Amino acid sequence: MRIAQNWKEYKIIDTTSQEKLESWNGNILIRPDPQIIWKTPKKSPLWDKAMGHYHRSSSGGGSWSFSKKPPESWEMSYKELKFLIKPTGFKHTGLFPEQAVNWDFMSDKIRNAGREINVLNLFAYTGGATLACAAAGANVCHVDASKGMVSWARENAALSGLTEKPIRWIVDDCEKFIAREIRRGRKYDAVIMDPPSYGRGPGGEVWKLEDCVFDLVKLCTGVLSDDPLFFLINSYTTGLSPSVMGYILGETICSQFGGNVTFDEIGLPVEESGLCLPCGSTAIWQKG
Repeated sequence: MRIAQNWKEYKIIDTTSQEKLESWNGNILIRPDPQIIWKTPKKSPLWDKAMGHYHRSSSGGGSWSFSKKPPESWEMSYKELKFLIKPTGFKHTGLFPEQAVNWDFMSDKIRNAGREINVLNLFAYTGGATLACAAAGANVCHVDASKGMVSWARENAALSGLTEKPIRWIVDDCEKFIAREIRRGRKYDAVIMDPPSYGRGPGGEVWKLEDCVFDLVKLCTGVLSDDPLFFLINSYTTGLSPSVMGYILGETICSQFGGNVTFDEIGLPVEESGLCLPCGSTAIWQKG
């Protein structure tokens, strides 16, 4: 497991019974996590002092309860990057802290490339990877179908002092955007992909990551430059193992460009237990 252990303002304090107790720059939240199947005693007294608690509904979704009125949003930093944090309607806060281990990887690859790097960030959410790549000196194309998420990402870029960096902000369906970029002949040296597990297309068609990820990666090979630097896929889909994603990159990217593929879970340390909570999976192709 690759562990995001360089946070100063975020930590998982404790975990038990499908819930995790977290500190987001001093704001204590309790959020659900279905993979926390252990029923250990609550070791931290902060369980009773949480500002917000997200409760799942048996009919799907859920809602927040707050012990005191929460701030509308607050700031949190990771190294030189800054983010706006706010509890959203579906348990999220606008940031996936475990992804910091990937931000560090991308930053290092870009800074040591010795050339200008063009990055395509697909399903780019609130822009953690976009900011990391831009801060490292890359030109970034940030694509997400949600106008609200792209606006949030632009706010994060402004907070981080990256407004003047070469970032293209695109609100579009990722697959359609890639097809248009292929027709336009535009090329990228790195591709980042963080697709949802499940969704619906504009015509109501069901989109499942397990069914679509191979075709999506294969399509993306059409926008890779002649000398690509890396290709990274994230997944939070339990039915899609890191090794399966790695195999897909091997069949699509390695077969065309050589290089090598690594794949693993990513996770975060838990303060009370001293163990690490798995939080998702990443597969990475990089130049040999």
